[in-house]
Amino acid sequence: MTGPTAAGRITLMAAGELRDALAAHRRGDTAAAVYGLMSIDADSWHAIETRLAALGGTLAELLNPEATA
Repeated sequence: MTGPTAAGRITLMAAGELRDALAAHRRGDTAAAVYGLMSIDADSWHAIETRLAALGGTLAELLNPEATA
C-alpha cells in the first residue's frame, strides 16, 4: 500500500512545526528549531521519517545537505 495511509498521517500542526523548525534552522536559531521538532507528535514524526526514507533521505540530511554532498 502506498500513500498517506501506509506511511501514517502528518497532522497539520506537525507540518507547521516542521516548517517552522526548518526555517529556524536556516536562520541559525537552534533553540527554536529544536523546540519545533520536539513539538511534533509521535505518530506524525513516524510519518515524516517514513516519507523522508521513501525519498532516500533523513532529517539530518535535510538539515545539513552539505554533509551528504
